[in-house]
Amino acid sequence: MKNLFYLFLAVTIFACSTDSEGNPCIYEPTLTTQAATDITETSATLNGIISIVSENCEVPNNTEQGFVYSTEIQPTLEDIQVNVNGTNITTTIESLEPNTTYYVRAFLTNNFGDFYGNEISFMTEEEIIGSCDGAPYLSIVYGTQEWTVENACHITYRDGTLIPEITDNAEWSNLTTGAWCYFNNDPTKPRLYNWYAVMGIHDTDPNTPNKEFATEGWHVPSDVEWTTLEQHLIANGYNYDGTTTGNKIAKSMASTTGWLSSTTLGNPGNDQSSNNSSGFNAFPEGNRSDNGSFDVEGNGTFGAEGFNKHFWSSTEDDTYSLDAWIRRLENDYNNLSRLSFDKWYGFSVRFVRD
Repeated sequence: MKNLFYLFLAVTIFACSTDSEGNPCIYEPTLTTQAATDITETSATLNGIISIVSENCEVPNNTEQGFVYSTEIQPTLEDIQVNVNGTNITTTIESLEPNTTYYVRAFLTNNFGDFYGNEISFMTEEEIIGSCDGAPYLSIVYGTQEWTVENACHITYRDGTLIPEITDNAEWSNLTTGAWCYFNNDPTKPRLYNWYAVMGIHDTDPNTPNKEFATEGWHVPSDVEWTTLEQHLIANGYNYDGTTTGNKIAKSMASTTGWLSSTTLGNPGNDQSSNNSSGFNAFPEGNRSDNGSFDVEGNGTFGAEGFNKHFWSSTEDDTYSLDAWIRRLENDYNNLSRLSFDKWYGFSVRFVRD
């Protein structure tokens, strides 16, 4: 059984025996676990000091050192282990859970035994769904659902893994993994995502679990959830003419600016100042095509800016395995349309609360 002498800032353990000449072996590791720094929602930097006094002892075999951590107190080598060499040790751990308390100890293990430092704890920051400027996304409750009314614009999956930005047309067209781009590859324009990013498909190994695209507490709406929103808006008088039958809700969902002009009453491009009575605020930001040579309007790799607005759902089209269901608003149509598009297109994304 190990004898552990815990101090406030450090731990010193003595391991004693004798060498071949009868001189006592004095092995005194001192392990100090220091406060964690640079704490975020999903990562933290661990710090510590490991120093050893060794007299008349053989060089220990199979030495490992670093940190052990867990969400339970007094972590051991049976928990998560991170090896770090040196005296002043530091390392950044990732893929942590937001708003969670972790316990950490420096450790040293070899044929003399397993040695641990003092325990420290830290709490990761609370993760909130946020817009690109760091403020929370705006959201509105529609019946039994709560929807974000701003487009997704983050560049990492929920666990902090980066979603790559792809600007090259040929590379984009051959993807079967998640990616994003700016419209027209212009950083002043909104971000668009392919369907693989929406579904968290981050590598080409079919056995690898998918990641989460939406932040904690939210998810990308399914085709059925889009239909629920549509039916709620119709039933609650958001058709442009105030009726509660038929799908004429485009104007109530469209932003009050940005649409190409339409002369037809009830379309988003007509009298734009009267748009957006639902607060959904869909802005016609355009899209990126699937094969890098044309878009849905036939205008080139990027197009349809001002013409229409596309939103991904999380639902595949069972008839066409390379397609998924979307919703579209257009400047000169009064309905929210349901269409199936290739998964390589670059469209916008909204979230629904879990």
